[in-house]
Amino acid sequence: MKVGIFGQSNNQITMKYVQELVKLCKEYSVSMVFEESFLAGFNGLLKELKPETFSDYEDLDRGIDFFFSVGGDGTFLRSITFIRDLNIPVIGINTGRLGFLANIPKESMGKAFEQIMNGEFKVQERSLLTVETEERNDEIGNLNFALNEITITRKNTASMIRVDTNLDDEFLTSYWSDGLIISTPTGSTGYSLSCGGPIISPTSKNIVLTPIAPHSLAVRPLVIPDLTRIELHIDSRADEVLLTLDSRMYTLDNKSRIAICKSPFCIKTLQLTDQTFIKTLREKLLWGEDKRN
Repeated sequence: MKVGIFGQSNNQITMKYVQELVKLCKEYSVSMVFEESFLAGFNGLLKELKPETFSDYEDLDRGIDFFFSVGGDGTFLRSITFIRDLNIPVIGINTGRLGFLANIPKESMGKAFEQIMNGEFKVQERSLLTVETEERNDEIGNLNFALNEITITRKNTASMIRVDTNLDDEFLTSYWSDGLIISTPTGSTGYSLSCGGPIISPTSKNIVLTPIAPHSLAVRPLVIPDLTRIELHIDSRADEVLLTLDSRMYTLDNKSRIAICKSPFCIKTLQLTDQTFIKTLREKLLWGEDKRN
């Protein structure tokens, strides 16, 4: 068996648990492949391993069985830029804060690793969104997808922006707001949730449109089928607006037109048999803390 390992090398907690992960891999005779810059952050602590490395999607070993993301949800989202359409299941070890995607607590890593080796898990597919811009945007390049959400927000202005929105060539509305979030079910517990959007089960076949601080009280989040093609025309008092794909930010010219649709590939995540989405909701949102329960 071979696993990929990625994390943030400037995080001492992450580096501590990666060293524990290395010990577990050695114990179970599992080969390791490290992201190059992450390995360099260990300053020779893992030098004796002499592991294989990768730096991007192009040179990632296609023979990897699992990909460990060690960090928080942000690290998990960066992991998928390496995985893309390779169908390698991603495992999130949470050394960060909340951790909806990286949902295996660092303290439980040893037990979780044993469960994985024993096949006590199932693989769950998560849908992504792809964005197309009217004009060629070399900065975005092939990273034109998002697992959580695609967001349009204002830039260099305190004024609202207007986002004219069409669904499958039919006009929906003009959102007068600070921006608009187009979220997958996976991303429904992220930025969309903080703006009043609904929580959606990750296997649902939906997309959520959630306005950010809309000017009209009548405007509410909208759930639509994930096969819907979304077309946006942006109008701002500033010359530019921000386009965000998960944690990656890009600048678009005012008056830009973009299209958003479901990506042609999915990301596979690994879910342990005793770690369900419902259990994660109870634990992360503290729903079980109500004293009446």
